[in-house]
Amino acid sequence: MISADFLLTALVVVLIPGTGVLFTISTGLFAGRLAACYAALGCTAGILPHLLATAAGLAALLHASALAFQALKFAGVAYLLFLAYATWRDTTAFEPTRNAAATPGAIMLRAFLLNILNPKLTLFFLAFLPQFVAADSATPLADLALLSAVFMAMTFVVFVIYGLLAHGFRRLVINSRRVQHALRRGFAGAFAVLGARLAFSER
Repeated sequence: MISADFLLTALVVVLIPGTGVLFTISTGLFAGRLAACYAALGCTAGILPHLLATAAGLAALLHASALAFQALKFAGVAYLLFLAYATWRDTTAFEPTRNAAATPGAIMLRAFLLNILNPKLTLFFLAFLPQFVAADSATPLADLALLSAVFMAMTFVVFVIYGLLAHGFRRLVINSRRVQHALRRGFAGAFAVLGARLAFSER
């Protein structure tokens, strides 16, 4: 069953700003409302492999294998640093219409990679979801699947809201090249910091 404790805890977890929120907000500013929705969808899809790994018990293997964890972690670090570099180097002006280069597929792929390359998500779900499955449940896997579906739905809705709120400030950003420059530097720095935190994180 879906408990109030689960819903409240999951909402708090989803609301905490992380790489997915940062990417969705930046996409909402750079490319518009629809692009922010694609980013939210990609970030949500990136959660699915971690949930499946948790259900299959692969998270325990990842936790036990230092090599596997480090390999996936540094792939995630490299991707975050790539995003930081690409954002820093981007000097194109924001336009009222969506940037043609920011195709739905490209946006969703970037968002998907952000989450799938973060090994700590798998370990988080291993620790987070099972505690809300009753010990005497006759269908623990079905319960876990239901909790996962609810968590993903909440993630998508909250990320879309973040993206739409960011789009609300888009006109202000479009009218000021100084604000555009500051935002790009800020987002690039934030991606770099998140990459550094992941690089020095422990399991």
